Amino acid sequence: MPEGPELHLASLFVNKVSDGVVFSGPVRKSEVSKSPDVPFTCEAYRITATSRGKEVKLTLTPIKSDEPEKRTKSGQAEQPMDIVFRFGMSGFFRFTGEDDLPKHAHLRFYTKETPCRVLSFVDARRFGGWQPDGTWQPDRGPCIMFEYKSFRDNILSHISDRAFDRPICEVLLNQKYFNGIGNYLRAEILYRLNIPPFVSAREVLEGLESDDLLENEKPLKNEIADAKTSEKVQKKMKQEEGDLIRLCHTVPLEVIGLGGKGYDPEKADYSAFKAWLRCYYVDGMKSIRDHNGRTMWFTGDPGSMAPKNSKSPKPKKRAKKEDDDHDYTTKTKVSRSRSDGARKKVVKQESETKTKKKEKTVHPKEAPSGRSKTKKKQEENTQQRKTRASTRRRESSSAEPATGLQGRSGRGSRKGGK
Repeated sequence: MPEGPELHLASLFVNKVSDGVVFSGPVRKSEVSKSPDVPFTCEAYRITATSRGKEVKLTLTPIKSDEPEKRTKSGQAEQPMDIVFRFGMSGFFRFTGEDDLPKHAHLRFYTKETPCRVLSFVDARRFGGWQPDGTWQPDRGPCIMFEYKSFRDNILSHISDRAFDRPICEVLLNQKYFNGIGNYLRAEILYRLNIPPFVSAREVLEGLESDDLLENEKPLKNEIADAKTSEKVQKKMKQEEGDLIRLCHTVPLEVIGLGGKGYDPEKADYSAFKAWLRCYYVDGMKSIRDHNGRTMWFTGDPGSMAPKNSKSPKPKKRAKKEDDDHDYTTKTKVSRSRSDGARKKVVKQESETKTKKKEKTVHPKEAPSGRSKTKKKQEENTQQRKTRASTRRRESSSAEPATGLQGRSGRGSRKGGK
């Protein structure tokens, strides 16, 4: 899911590709999107972008024409319009030719040139959205990156709220106080401070001062990048130790400063980001689901407020997805070769099984079928009945002459007696 740094990089990307470019015509929405239509049409306008936490605002500004006829043309926007975007699980911006539109481009801004180019909001999973004539959501707190003082004050002035009774890992995702923190940032921040994820947020935060003594100092990442000032860096790291609010500000800035090829999710090189991660989805780390079902990465003891009977989510599918999202060439080749070997092994086993089955199979000529067995049995029973009947006939025929002699001899003796 895009977090504060990714949304800020998105705004920088929009400003870079839109610099000096004139857009024209209506803003077009895809047929499948359920987000609102954008009622903005203009012959010529410019686009600028800014970010705040987990939101990006695009401002469409009409270019005033010196010709009165063009200015009074009906249906043309005369005032700027703000469109506030929330990226959901997979939102990002792309700038392409009209013939190369991404598949899931749900909101499109067309340039006034030939050939035409298009700035698109792309969202494959459609959990993101936009609001025309929108403003920053009022229930979101100050930005963790660019409104640090307000962000810090907002937390420490509400430390007695019931929200801070919950585990610190879950409070870090509450955008009312930590606008811009997401799953990977919370894991990295708690890991650096060696704080168990499932301890009371209030216990972690209530000892912090409202004023940050390091607020006016250069960000730690610049010190690391500048030169070999190891002693100074170590001193700052010691001062930072234990200040979770400060790390919620500096760690996202490190992500923004990673460099690389800039913001372009289709062609981005994520190797620097992967090397930067210390805890989130790193080998050897533990993971369980929090009370909201979100996966929490950590090391050591999870804390006394960990969910009971919580199981670590299965990592296989997640790992495969991460490999697809990140262009790790060597790792991909190894995994493919292994999978090919596994497929060959399975095919070989299947062929051997089929051969064995064929050997065991008996043809109808070699063994009688069930129907022929029944017929044969019926014939045997008929033959047996015939044999028994003929035997009875023979016995009865042999018994009849004897009976006749006895009768005749009996009658003769009776005659003689008379």
